Amino acid sequence: MLDALVSPALLAFFVAAASPGPATLAVSTTAMARGARAAVLMGVGLAIGLAFWGLIAAAGLGALLVQSSVALTVLRWFGGAYLLWLAWQSARSAVMPEPEAVDVPTIADSRILIRGLVLNLSNPKAVLAWISVLALGVGSSDDPSRLAITTSLCGVLGLVIYLAYAVLFSQAPVRSGYRKARRGIDGVAAAFFGYSGLKLVFTRSEAA
Repeated sequence: MLDALVSPALLAFFVAAASPGPATLAVSTTAMARGARAAVLMGVGLAIGLAFWGLIAAAGLGALLVQSSVALTVLRWFGGAYLLWLAWQSARSAVMPEPEAVDVPTIADSRILIRGLVLNLSNPKAVLAWISVLALGVGSSDDPSRLAITTSLCGVLGLVIYLAYAVLFSQAPVRSGYRKARRGIDGVAAAFFGYSGLKLVFTRSEAA
């Protein structure tokens, strides 16, 4: 049974990871455009990136990163640039003429996984979320086993969330609806990625 500290931490992590954002949008649009296999690979990449920040936070290195304005600025710029690149990709898809038959260009499995990995690795908000969640899960205890359990369960939960998005949005009715409204959906995705990228770039670091 999960104790009274770990359970709220998992709930907080679920809300943070499952809420609409660049990561969930990326795996959802990948599922609609390319199907379950590609979306699962994207989800695995996202989960690895998310787990990396969890390990950084659990090791106590997250606090050091947060205190470094230079490191946060570099990470924000890189993350913002990557989101703007995703916005460009979605915008380019949105303006493409409707084909007689949907023929999405293939992308190597490794590239899809790397896209998900880079997306979460370049998100400075991920480490901030992890620090908050782990603090909630550990509380005033200095028990390393509690920290390890919380980090592991949240990492698995992140993977489950991304895979759930992959399966849900790769269903035939959803993909059929995407084909009919591809331009509009990709246009909205482009706007969201672009807004998120610009916001990340121009948000001042809160590091001391």
